[in-house]
Amino acid sequence: MKLYWSSRSPFVRKVMVVAHETGLDSRIECVRTVVSAMNPNVELMPSNPLAKLPTLLLDDGTSLYDSRVICEFLDTRHAGARLFPLDWRERLPALRWQALGDGMMDFSLARLMERTRPEGQRSDSLIVGARAKLAASLAALEAAVPALDALPLSIGHVAVGCALSYLDFRFAADGWREGHAALAAWHATFAARPSMLATDHVDAY
Repeated sequence: MKLYWSSRSPFVRKVMVVAHETGLDSRIECVRTVVSAMNPNVELMPSNPLAKLPTLLLDDGTSLYDSRVICEFLDTRHAGARLFPLDWRERLPALRWQALGDGMMDFSLARLMERTRPEGQRSDSLIVGARAKLAASLAALEAAVPALDALPLSIGHVAVGCALSYLDFRFAADGWREGHAALAAWHATFAARPSMLATDHVDAY
């Protein structure tokens, strides 16, 4: 399998964490790929018309996107414990936490894009909105730590862990741990997993 990949992308990291957790990482060839909302990668479009990362190309030529689809596919290709639980009592929380983690990554990327614009072109309202969503997300996760601890590892844990690590990568000055002691402790344990250590962000293509 071939994964169109960037060391900067939190969604690519999410896929790679799942690959490591499922023991499939050795079967994936990572291809460094540059994408931009302003300058779409036309070479990627035959595999993904959206020209976005991550995109997984299977051996038979089938392409999969986005991270949710790729992660669930990978979860069908191993014999270990499922990251997408089959029991709805565990599956619903896992999917909900995945949605929250993915959403945090989405608005963090939007905020990062604003930060890279010339100062006179930045949208202050977008940045303020992203910070408000972040505060609400962190509060919800702080309250959810007992539930996160109570359930086996799932795609929800992976998405939340990757979202928090992306905050450390791009917005460390915000100090998201302040006022969120339980979440900070949970993340410290999650970030020490071999799958996370093997997929750390690097600010380079």
